[in-house]
Amino acid sequence: MTTEESVHILPDGLELYTKTWKTSGSPLAVLAFIHGFSDHCNAYHDLFPTLASAGIEVRSFDQRGWGRSVKESRDRGKTGPTPQVLSDMHSFLQNLPANPDMPLFLMGHSMGGGQVLNYIFHPESPYNGDKSKRPNFTGVLLYSPLIAIDPSSRPSKLTVSAGRLVAKLIPHKQRYSPLDPNLMSRNKAVVDEFVADTLCHDTGTFEGLAGMLDRGIWLEGMFAAGDGAWVKTGLPFWFGHGNGDRVTSHPATENFVKGLTEKGGDVKLRSYEGAYHKLHAELPETTESFLEDVKAWILGKVPGTEGVVIQTEVEAAKGVEGEGGIDTAVSKDADIEGKAKL
Repeated sequence: MTTEESVHILPDGLELYTKTWKTSGSPLAVLAFIHGFSDHCNAYHDLFPTLASAGIEVRSFDQRGWGRSVKESRDRGKTGPTPQVLSDMHSFLQNLPANPDMPLFLMGHSMGGGQVLNYIFHPESPYNGDKSKRPNFTGVLLYSPLIAIDPSSRPSKLTVSAGRLVAKLIPHKQRYSPLDPNLMSRNKAVVDEFVADTLCHDTGTFEGLAGMLDRGIWLEGMFAAGDGAWVKTGLPFWFGHGNGDRVTSHPATENFVKGLTEKGGDVKLRSYEGAYHKLHAELPETTESFLEDVKAWILGKVPGTEGVVIQTEVEAAKGVEGEGGIDTAVSKDADIEGKAKL
């Protein structure tokens, strides 16, 4: 595996830091990845190298206001409103190398997961504009997506109302909004690393924070708003979420998956028992299962591959495969006859 750094120039001239995790040979598929709040694309530990070693090339970038795309401290968290956020994503995705024979997947984590869902389903998303110029995805993956903030971390209604008012008056004013590092992972080393990472600056603007919350509110009410309020798609979806996550809401993900399934969607949910927010950097057994699940789902959609990992149900997992197409069993990696080695 090798990596390559570059920049993507947005229509307004802003340069975004980009990075590609390349496969040793010709890739079987390409995955475009959208990171979360106060995060950056170099902070995803073994996720991208593991996928690249399985033949899946990963392309990601630091979003406007985050990571290495920030040149001055005054630009920290300066994402712009939701139309800007989705436009930036669309610009990056449209400029991926065009190869109609190469399966393309889209994946988002946390805030990035909420962005991906808005990008696919919202009628005003650029993805649902000129369909002749939309990226041709094979599938979409979300984990720990920001559909709703977990009640234990949710700001008060008074704080949200005051923030919305400030967002209208002085949208670019910065606000330090720290995430609790102890809620990121049960792995203490990961927590310490997150605290020490200066690129995870925990600073948003009132405009950006309000937009992030509004995107989640829209997703929570998407199905209740009626079929005409959102755009249906035939894309398959994979969701992963730890039921111990106290940053983004695991029940909100369950409800979204149930709603999408009831509307005829091709969707699968994996719940990870007790896991916190960063499934890519959790306790070793959880992260190993997560990596195997992601690889198996992607390669299972690629013609000619045998990337199938047998999933073993665990009695302690919350729920079983069945109702609503929801499968909350935690996968286990085992040397079982017929399991493909990746």
